[in-house]
Amino acid sequence: MTKFFLRWAINAIALYVAVQFVAGIDFQGQWTGLLWLALIIGLLNALVRPILKLLTFPLIILTLGLFTVVINTIVLMLTSSIGQAFNLGLTVDGFWPALLGSIVISLVSVVLSLLVRDELKGKRK
Repeated sequence: MTKFFLRWAINAIALYVAVQFVAGIDFQGQWTGLLWLALIIGLLNALVRPILKLLTFPLIILTLGLFTVVINTIVLMLTSSIGQAFNLGLTVDGFWPALLGSIVISLVSVVLSLLVRDELKGKRK
């Protein structure tokens, strides 16, 4: 259960960083909205992303895995659409901001996951 909450927090922080640094991604809401959007990203990553990876497997192989960035972009655009449906305040102004935002979110998530993993390993010893 702790892993779920850590992943949720990491997604929220990564989304916040993308909102701060990527032109074309805006968030007009409260911090609780970021938590809901992070939950939506997590659900889409768990449910939709595997289906997209399966359907685009030949493209992923052909591009040596780079097409997964496009899949992450689609997930971010879907998150924005769902967030707008629930008035959570996230807007993504098109494909290119979503692409850059998905790269930022991925990089921040990887770095934070590595830091948290190292922290958890240190506490186990």
